[in-house]
Amino acid sequence: MSGSANKRQTGNLGEDAVCAYLVQRGAEILCRNFTIRGGEIDIIARQGEWLLFVEVKTRRPGAVVSGAAAVDAKKQRFLIRAAEQYLLKNPCDLQPRFDVAEAEYTGGFVRHIEYLENAFDATGYATQCL
Repeated sequence: MSGSANKRQTGNLGEDAVCAYLVQRGAEILCRNFTIRGGEIDIIARQGEWLLFVEVKTRRPGAVVSGAAAVDAKKQRFLIRAAEQYLLKNPCDLQPRFDVAEAEYTGGFVRHIEYLENAFDATGYATQCL
């Protein structure tokens, strides 16, 4: 298996675990891997009054860069732009929220999820919809 295929498989394990985590907390998964040119939003879900745009980072224990730290300003701008595109195609009255989930992966399983609600917001970004 190539390195990128293995990375994708590991990422899918993390995303599956975070979807289960969200559903257990009353969220409805609306979309996975919403793609625009340049990348994707891992999970889009509805939870109460919130429309969640969730970036999932799957890491091994002791990773040099945490999942949250990997979602830098450039990645945040991309996620906001992708969220705008989603909302243009799927208008709704929910409040958008950007969350980051770090899934800790060892031995073929996700052992722990660190979930950061409202990890960043669109304040200060030129946005069309948010």
